[in-house]
Amino acid sequence: MSQIFISDLHLDAARPETTAAFLELLADQCRGIEALFILGDLYEAWIGDDEDSELALQTQQALAACSASGTRIFVQRGNRDFLLGPVFAERIGAQLLPDYAVISCAGEPALLMHGDLLCTEDREYLAFRNQVRNPSWQQHFLSQPLSARRAFAEQARQASQSRQQELKDAQQLESITDVSPDAVMATMRHYGVKRIIHGPTHRPARHALELDGVPAERIVLGDWYTQSSHLAAVGNSLKLHYSPAP
Repeated sequence: MSQIFISDLHLDAARPETTAAFLELLADQCRGIEALFILGDLYEAWIGDDEDSELALQTQQALAACSASGTRIFVQRGNRDFLLGPVFAERIGAQLLPDYAVISCAGEPALLMHGDLLCTEDREYLAFRNQVRNPSWQQHFLSQPLSARRAFAEQARQASQSRQQELKDAQQLESITDVSPDAVMATMRHYGVKRIIHGPTHRPARHALELDGVPAERIVLGDWYTQSSHLAAVGNSLKLHYSPAP
């Protein structure tokens, strides 16, 4: 049996080629396996489980078919799709995971995270995260019409792009938006693991670490802006796969 891990697909109607690559992955490699883990930012934006766009319906149908094949699907929320909720999970036959989830992977425990909480230097983002993860804020937001929520999501995306450009211009993008090594080590110690798998930095790689004198590993899943990427665990082996941009 095998497991597949993906993150940061940022599915968007404006990028149908990425959606096609995702549907191909589901149909060709994910049906009938042990588990598929989606570690956040499946969608570029998710404005609530009542989202009725063609993209939402198409991808949910494909995920439901994957689940019906016997594959267990687990979903973590990301910084773009933090409003994924129980209705979405039930619709596709998935289980929502907390921000920190320890599983058995390739013969040993592994900590799964979206990874944004490891970016401790990005204080502006973390403040925004605290705001939008507040239940009162979410309840108010979800009470608004879909049109208003879509407008907010578009404004938030434009603001994010502007801020990233500002950080690039100031040559601070790499340092502020990457994970903090101290946060990585502290988190691995807290959860008692020697392997951590996460996404959102868009810097796919397998990093060999030393944790208190013991070999450890940090695996960063790739985004799907410039490639399709997934991590496959088969037995005790792990392989990080890349494909050219769809």
